[in-house]
Amino acid sequence: MGVLETEALRIRRWGYVQNAVLATVALSGVLAISVVAPNTLQLLGKVPGVKARFSSQTHSALSRLKQKGYISFSKKGTRAFVEITPAGQSALNLQLQRIMLHPKKRWDKRWRMVMFDIPEKRKSVRERLRRTMREAGFLHLQDSVWVYPHDCEELIALLKAEMHIGKDILYAIVEKLENDTPLKQHFGIRV
Repeated sequence: MGVLETEALRIRRWGYVQNAVLATVALSGVLAISVVAPNTLQLLGKVPGVKARFSSQTHSALSRLKQKGYISFSKKGTRAFVEITPAGQSALNLQLQRIMLHPKKRWDKRWRMVMFDIPEKRKSVRERLRRTMREAGFLHLQDSVWVYPHDCEELIALLKAEMHIGKDILYAIVEKLENDTPLKQHFGIRV
């Protein structure tokens, strides 16, 4: 791997850490700084080499997000908190649009299922989520169950953060789905 490729990988990884931190803060509303790292680690998944440098990456990502005006810090007593700003919320929305516009083309023979149970008192959020899933290309399979043939975990994490629905939505990767021929035809996957 050349120097330029290594640098590009490092920049992409830093961007991913920043997006994960921003999504975590948005998902949590106001977040105590001491809990940012564990929550962000859940969004990061298994990025090679992250555990050893995770704390410094998180703190650096927080600093960069603060410089960009995406988050703000506050202090209550002896505890420090971080909160997403309107500019940070806009950045998350742009990230959602970017992901929705560039789906992968090659199918890895796995279905991505998104299931949600959003309470009636948040009906407008539920309708917005359905509209967004439809626009992103998901297929409505059953009541509150949607399916997509490509990796969309980052999109779902950002939707959870942007709509504050973390506990109300589940993302699953399914290796085998019976009677999936109509799904393959819908998504243009060769049978």
